[in-house]
Amino acid sequence: MHLDFETAVLNVLLLWILTSPHEFAHAWMATKLGDDTPRLQGRLTLNPLAHVDWMGTAILPFLTSLLTGGFLGWGRPVLTNNSKLKGGRNGLALVALAGPASNVVMAVLLALIARLTIHLAPALAEFAASGVELSLYLAIFNLLPVPPLDGSKLLLAARVPIVVYQEIARFGMMAMIILVSFYGVGRWMAEWSSAGAQAIFRALG
Repeated sequence: MHLDFETAVLNVLLLWILTSPHEFAHAWMATKLGDDTPRLQGRLTLNPLAHVDWMGTAILPFLTSLLTGGFLGWGRPVLTNNSKLKGGRNGLALVALAGPASNVVMAVLLALIARLTIHLAPALAEFAASGVELSLYLAIFNLLPVPPLDGSKLLLAARVPIVVYQEIARFGMMAMIILVSFYGVGRWMAEWSSAGAQAIFRALG
């Protein structure tokens, strides 16, 4: 087995960079929809330390990147009070989608940085290009309908019975770790994110 420590470390560093705007986007959208819970809990910030989950933002992404060729990671979830959100469950869906949407925006920004620095600072350009793929990977990963990922909130917005949601929450994350780590799901998502990154670079010329 080839252990690529450099890639694993770079993936964790990129995850830290990408987690802050992702979680901030959740907090910002919830605040715009009338819920002050994220602001009161100090989540309406781009400070990475406000959003880090040591297992999900450091240990697990490092190990999965190093050992399996997939990638599994997340930030500390932003808590919301659904009763305060304008639009009810539709508002909850908007809050959930804000995070993955921020990853797509970050992918475009990183692609621009890569294009602009490819001759001036090739190492930075390569790092930014890697971030494009990882950012899209995180967008796809977070849309999976497994608590506490963003896609699970879409299940609630779609009126999935709370009993069903709770059963998914009990076993879903462990099943997802197994699927991503040992059954190729992580590699499939990596292939999709690579295709998306190529499309972004083509669009930028």
